[in-house]
Amino acid sequence: MVQVSEERLLADIERRLAGEFPRFAADDVGDLLRQEHARFRGSRIRDYVTLLAEKRARDELKRRLN
Repeated sequence: MVQVSEERLLADIERRLAGEFPRFAADDVGDLLRQEHARFRGSRIRDYVTLLAEKRARDELKRRLN
């Protein structure tokens, strides 16, 4: 099994979200994603942290569009 670092996953997610939401500056998308990721800093089980951060960031970006 190949293990990918959370930082690398976050960079991939950031690019994906920036492409999905071009109305927002890429830096702002990255900042939001990192804020959401920080919510899980103390989590002992890390398997789904990036997925949860991505979902929260995507939901917030959608909310800001409306």
